[in-house]
Amino acid sequence: MNTKPDVVMIGLGYIGLPTAALIAQNRICVLGVDINPKVVNTINEGKIHIVEPELDKAVEKAVNEGYLKASVKPVEANTYLIVVPTPFKGKNEPDISFVESATKAIIPLLKENDLYIIESTSPVGTTEKMMTLIYSERPELENKLDIAYCPERVLPGNVMYELVHNDRVIGGINERSTDKAVKFYHQFVKGDLHKTNARTAEMCKLVENSSRDVQIAFANELSLICDKADINVWELIQLANKHPRVNILQPGCGVGGHCIAVDPYFIVADYPMESQIIGKAREINNYKSFWCAEKVQNTKLQFELQHGRKPRIAIMGLAFKPNIDDLRESPAKYIAQKVLQNANNEEYYIVEPNINEHKVFKLTHYQEAAKKADIIVFLVAHDEFTKLELDKDKVVLDFCGTFS
Repeated sequence: MNTKPDVVMIGLGYIGLPTAALIAQNRICVLGVDINPKVVNTINEGKIHIVEPELDKAVEKAVNEGYLKASVKPVEANTYLIVVPTPFKGKNEPDISFVESATKAIIPLLKENDLYIIESTSPVGTTEKMMTLIYSERPELENKLDIAYCPERVLPGNVMYELVHNDRVIGGINERSTDKAVKFYHQFVKGDLHKTNARTAEMCKLVENSSRDVQIAFANELSLICDKADINVWELIQLANKHPRVNILQPGCGVGGHCIAVDPYFIVADYPMESQIIGKAREINNYKSFWCAEKVQNTKLQFELQHGRKPRIAIMGLAFKPNIDDLRESPAKYIAQKVLQNANNEEYYIVEPNINEHKVFKLTHYQEAAKKADIIVFLVAHDEFTKLELDKDKVVLDFCGTFS
């Protein structure tokens, strides 16, 4: 990148890198910043370090044309985007230290009329806290910067399309900031851009994923009831959804990912007395993973009693949803770990077709695992699994509706 970048993107993960590539596709110079030198080197070679359809082509083209470059340090630009993780500390308390560190890194670079945007999922009030932090260190810039919050709302596996076509909610610390942020996103977003204030935009992101979590919790709770009642939950939901005003989601082995499984805690942490349903939904979805692990354990013992030998067990899937390589907050990974903790000389085959290796699990090809195993546990409905033809003597635990 020979010229000064227009945009500095802090964070080159599952959202930051696709967003940086999209902006660069629109002939806007972007410098992506990441603390991991391997990530930086990979991107500068025109390659990617995550799995996301179409992302490899977008990054290769943007790098080759000179509109995208990566670095471990930010430089001066006109627009700064903060797209870093917001993990937890203590008991499900949001940790905004990454957002704070990223902000501190660019404070010396800021100048009058710059645009600063947080995209990271954040507790309500984070944008205002970062504004206070910036102005405390650069008081001469007070009221001379445009500061806003704009959360992403994309689906892994379809990020490059949804970044362009999904509506966005954009909230500034004042009307001028909102308008400037809207003007920025208009350059590469075709979806509608909805103006609000920063606090509402922050809460909107949390509410969207909390709503999904509550709906999934209903389906997961229903699956527990149906198991006791000896009812096929998949058939039941299909029939119930014939009602014109009913749309029950599909149950699974829990809820994972860095959004739905995490964002509700941002609300519960700040508003514990008010968020009764939201908090309970989190408990139900976490319990479902524990319940699945217990179901595998009981099935394993039943097999041993019936056949007089230890079963061979296939654990099918580790990702948090089908057809991706993302294992963050994955209930499938938790269940696999829980099952292996209770291992007693059984033979296990751990399967995840979207990754080549794992630092904890020895991976097996899905066809080999399905062929050799006595008990096949489906935790993620990857496309490969739905095409398997299983022998009738296999014991199948399908927690994700692979064959529903």
